[in-house]
Amino acid sequence: MSEVEFELRKLGDLIEIYNNKRVPLSAKQREGLEKIYPYYGAQGIVDYVDDYIFDGKYILIAEDGENLKSNNKSICTLATGKYWVNNHAHIIEGNDETNTDFLYYKLNSISFAPYITGSAQPKLNKENLLNIELYIPSKEHQDKIAKVLTLLDQKIQTNNQINQELEAMAKTLYDYWFVQFDFPDQNGNPYKSSGGKMVYHPELKREIPEGWGVETLRDFESKIITGKTPSKANSDNFGGEIPFITIGDIRGNTFIYSTSESLTDLGASVQQNKYLPEGSLCVSCIATVGEIGFTTEWSHTNQQINSIVFEDETNRYYLYFALKNYFENANASAKTGNTFANMNKEDFSGIRIILPNEEIKNNFHEISEPYFAQIKCLQGQNQELTQLRDWLLPMLMNGQAKVE
Repeated sequence: MSEVEFELRKLGDLIEIYNNKRVPLSAKQREGLEKIYPYYGAQGIVDYVDDYIFDGKYILIAEDGENLKSNNKSICTLATGKYWVNNHAHIIEGNDETNTDFLYYKLNSISFAPYITGSAQPKLNKENLLNIELYIPSKEHQDKIAKVLTLLDQKIQTNNQINQELEAMAKTLYDYWFVQFDFPDQNGNPYKSSGGKMVYHPELKREIPEGWGVETLRDFESKIITGKTPSKANSDNFGGEIPFITIGDIRGNTFIYSTSESLTDLGASVQQNKYLPEGSLCVSCIATVGEIGFTTEWSHTNQQINSIVFEDETNRYYLYFALKNYFENANASAKTGNTFANMNKEDFSGIRIILPNEEIKNNFHEISEPYFAQIKCLQGQNQELTQLRDWLLPMLMNGQAKVE
């Protein structure tokens, strides 16, 4: 089979652009609007509004913002369905010569640096955008490449949706049993709704089921470890095989499969007593407070994270939801004017958690464990699919690999 031929083209000759349809809405204008349709800015969804101005598949490209310089996140977003876009993103789609999906992957594989102006306020203006030069194959080969990459991303998205539903099911059970206190009583009836006795607890300032108590985290048959960062002045501390977890690695991940940094044996030896075994619960307590996720292998964290190493595994998923509930309430209080400060190890260890009846807690663990096992499996699969996609992407885009 002959080699795939690539032709150097300007982006402006490959697309339709719809910047004239953008309509910015201020935060004040968005207040009180029903949250139905996504409201996109430079780097994705920033809010939801009650109407839409786009309906279909378009590529949104950041027009301004720090990420144009740092490139910590993808500069392009593929938006589908009904949504609103403000004036901080260019809106484009492929023309008759160009597959929009292919173009999305292509643009996210290039460097935008030569086309960015401004240092304090980086900007990708329309003229520079249209002058971006790309090596493009025929439409036939674009379609084939896009199909391969899209199938991988669709599988990742499907796995994420399944995981969201699995965690929501476990969370519903947690809320029913440990927030509403309608766990099954000795007759199989919902406890509180069936007249189960409730007792006022002065520390919590609320009623809890009779026979239940309150414990601090340090009393939940677990060990609490605060992470530490080895000296970055010594480059030999970093770049090894030992995962080094930071807040960004936890965000959005029930299970932590990848980290942006890693330690060498030398770096880890600085803090031998801070190793976390698989299944430990990492909780961000400084800067961004309340990100929570489980380790999937022996790991270390930085000092912004306190972690729980479980001695009694039946506490694992109960405390996962209990802490999520605690931080959601604390963050909600902060938004109403009360400051939610960073937490040191002592503060974190002192968080008070309801201690349920042992049998009820064990039953919850038994029911929720298969949900989390499936979530872990699918997240691991997504990690492999992401690595495959990211390995294929540059080779497909420069002709090193082709789709038969």
